[in-house]
Amino acid sequence: MPVGTNAAVRGLTPAELRSVGAQCVLGNTYHLWLRPGPDLIERAGGLHGFMGWDGPILTDSGGFQVLSLRSRCVVNEAGATFRSHFDGTEWLLTPEVSMEVQAKLGSDIAMALDVCPPYGCGPRELDEATQRTLRWGERSLAAPHAIGQAVFGISQGGTDLELRAVAATALSSLPFDGYGIGGLSVGERRDETWPALAASIANLPKDRPRYLMGVGTPEDLIEGISRGVDLFDCVLPTRLGRTGTVFSSDGELDLRQSRFRSLNGPIDSECDCRACTRFSLGYLHHLFRASEELAMRLASLHNVRFLVRLVANAREAICDGECESSSARASDRTSRLALVEQA
Repeated sequence: MPVGTNAAVRGLTPAELRSVGAQCVLGNTYHLWLRPGPDLIERAGGLHGFMGWDGPILTDSGGFQVLSLRSRCVVNEAGATFRSHFDGTEWLLTPEVSMEVQAKLGSDIAMALDVCPPYGCGPRELDEATQRTLRWGERSLAAPHAIGQAVFGISQGGTDLELRAVAATALSSLPFDGYGIGGLSVGERRDETWPALAASIANLPKDRPRYLMGVGTPEDLIEGISRGVDLFDCVLPTRLGRTGTVFSSDGELDLRQSRFRSLNGPIDSECDCRACTRFSLGYLHHLFRASEELAMRLASLHNVRFLVRLVANAREAICDGECESSSARASDRTSRLALVEQA
């Protein structure tokens, strides 16, 4: 899911997102709550009407952004009191407020409010955050939400495998429409990420979507899919695109490097995006050196398309009964890149 923090995927129009096969976009509750405000968006027809996107939209709860403002935030059982990074005004985010805001935004999927503990925190803080997330999940479910709006709970637990398993089991007893796995890709080593993910996945329902939050490199997508993840979101494709870095079957390429100056081929010969079918590496290199906005837009468009093709390829492999072989091939970087190339 491409991330549209402020009701826009940075640099790309809804039509362009459709053209590269994006199925769902993510909106940020924290930012949209503070500016321009949920009432204004509701009057504009919800996020769909406001941003001109007619596909599904998932909104996060705002908890991750609020809790990242730790120097301005106080958390207790009621919720999180914080000061806006815009103007310093004080706000209180509770599970009920988060669901109310998301109802006004009119998203198709609303996330329950959670507490995302920082990587490396002590056992007591980790356990407290995990247990509070479960209690806030119950309150989020009980709060009113928009008609037809699905609600996803979030499983926490850091890199503690036992806590991950206990939390996911407890969350499974609540009737959520899907389940997010949070608190990963927050600074931990990758050899800690995958066991923690597996401990969560093993204890979540198999008949509901599993959503690994905030993860989005090509290799990480394959690793997650091979372990049973269905949904991902990340700002990486557009963030990297704005700095000149693009995904390819040969790994990441920095288009600003002089080695691309006179190359007439595309970023990736297998890619069907407009950046690859209409423009050369040499031209894109020139655009970045000239600080042209078109460079950032084309690189972002390519990166989103690359990831969409990657997950489509993985989906096809699963449907063809090749899931086990795909998982085995994801065990090393060379094999993962081979799977990427097949997309």
